[in-house]
Amino acid sequence: MSRRASIAAFPNRALPRLTWERPPVLAVIGAAVALAWLFVAIFAPLLGLHDPLGQNFDSFSSPSGAHPFGTDGVGRDVLSRVVYGARTTIPLSLLLVLMALLVGGLIGGVSGYFGGPIDEIAMRGTDLVFAFPPIILAMAIAAALGPDLWHAVLAMLVVSWPTYARVTRGLVLSARQADYVSAARLLGASTPRVLTREVLPNLAGPVLVLATLDIGTAILLLSGLSFLGLGARPPAPEWGSMVASGVQNFDKWWIALFPGLAILTVVFAFNLLGDALRDRLDPRVSRRLKEFSV
Repeated sequence: MSRRASIAAFPNRALPRLTWERPPVLAVIGAAVALAWLFVAIFAPLLGLHDPLGQNFDSFSSPSGAHPFGTDGVGRDVLSRVVYGARTTIPLSLLLVLMALLVGGLIGGVSGYFGGPIDEIAMRGTDLVFAFPPIILAMAIAAALGPDLWHAVLAMLVVSWPTYARVTRGLVLSARQADYVSAARLLGASTPRVLTREVLPNLAGPVLVLATLDIGTAILLLSGLSFLGLGARPPAPEWGSMVASGVQNFDKWWIALFPGLAILTVVFAFNLLGDALRDRLDPRVSRRLKEFSV
């Protein structure tokens, strides 16, 4: 039967129509801001800025045409330091989230799939980390290792991986009882194949949302440790240490304002992206949004 004949035979049947859902405005804004900062971090040397470490100008110059963000106490251009600070804070935060996802996801996946003593040992380890406030534990580890940016990243990794382990374990526990996993086992699939081919694709959505939201948290923690003197060491351009320098010179408002705004915009952008991903990947939330829009 031809297409025209089928339409004539079933006149009341609606033909399937492909529709493209426009992304939410806030998600577009978040993506644009995040991409803009990533562009700045990657191409900072090509933007024609001043040397972020060069002490070539008058100290404490207020924002002007020559220095839109002013200068700090030793004559360094604040705009250049904010831009180059993006090359430090954003990549390290992305690396931290990736490392925490890999470590926590591996521990949680193995723990949830095998259960028994492995699960007990892994979960007691996560409970031990959860017993301390994250920022306090990170400060203690960073202080014990000494003030250094990589020591701060290591301290944050210690306090970040248990969240991914808990989430991954819960998802694996529910997926382990699914019919498709049982069918794969009956067909003789090995444990690594079941984990990578059957279980892992069903974990990607929630874990991706958590990782996107965690980028903002990682930026805040890394900047907080640097603010307390446990992260980046002077004269390295880093947003948290720049805010700390501005606090010491509170009447020179531009020194802390602009790196603080950089932290605010990046964290806000990744939070918007995480919320948009959650709304899109969670079927229940997507259904409620569609009903509300109608």
